[in-house]
Amino acid sequence: MRISSAGRALLFALAGIVVLCGVAPAAADPVEAEPAPAADPSVLPGANDWGCTPSAAHPRPVVLVHGTWTGMVGTWKDLAPALTAEGYCVFALNYGQAAGMSEGNLMRMFGGADIAESAQQLAGFVDQVRAVTGAPQVDMIGHSLGGTVSRQYLRFEGGADRTNPALNKVHSLVTLGATNHGTSFGDVQSLGAIAQALGVPVTTLAGVAVGPSYIQQMVGSPFLQVLNAGGDTDPGIEYTVVASRSDTVSTPPENTFLTAGPGAIVHNIWLQDGCDTNTAEHNQLTTDPRAVYIIQRALDSTYGDRNPAPC
Repeated sequence: MRISSAGRALLFALAGIVVLCGVAPAAADPVEAEPAPAADPSVLPGANDWGCTPSAAHPRPVVLVHGTWTGMVGTWKDLAPALTAEGYCVFALNYGQAAGMSEGNLMRMFGGADIAESAQQLAGFVDQVRAVTGAPQVDMIGHSLGGTVSRQYLRFEGGADRTNPALNKVHSLVTLGATNHGTSFGDVQSLGAIAQALGVPVTTLAGVAVGPSYIQQMVGSPFLQVLNAGGDTDPGIEYTVVASRSDTVSTPPENTFLTAGPGAIVHNIWLQDGCDTNTAEHNQLTTDPRAVYIIQRALDSTYGDRNPAPC
């Protein structure tokens, strides 16, 4: 079959989507392996103990927010138990699959929905956590899209009160490779733009197949223009923003960094600061020992006094 130049560009763009989803075809294996049992996407060890009572040492529950096209189990299987072991009440959700979606996501992937809708789901979940634990505030950790969804929640869904920060529902937000100022997804955005210019409706096709959040996270998207129009931060929130120079998904990685506005505190941190040999890439930001150390210090400033920084 002959493929036009526009078709080739579309195939490259869609191939990039497949790679980013982590479902690229594997090399043929001459031995048929026994399939591994699928993890229950609704059960994350170390999280969602609804009888957990926050301690005096860790009075705020921690809410974990996964990224695009992956759920809480694949993202937080290491971090959730690590935080629980430190005495935190840890909660996580799956969001952005299909329920209530206004468009797209035929592949029913978590994190594919419109980001505003996902932020609404997050708002309901945080209110549930606060009601059950009795804690007035939570701390949040967002990976990739999860950081952007968290900021949408802060700005537009009641997570922060810009007129009276004492009423904020969130105390601290830690983001890991978040698409705060957009990503080019490596070369995928430029390849898709070429195809779009040649008449192939890449934006529409991608939105329908994997959901609108993919397009909303691209550099210069209308969604991000609205999210960032009032400044990067909300008063009364402490932000820790982690980036890796080896990140090839949230690109360029420095796009994740935030500028502090009035009443906010921002710590922009390269994973390689103090450890230039670290090569952790995008998906490893939730498991890399140095990233986990930075997260622990962001949640508890005394953690570094008790634990040396790994490299």
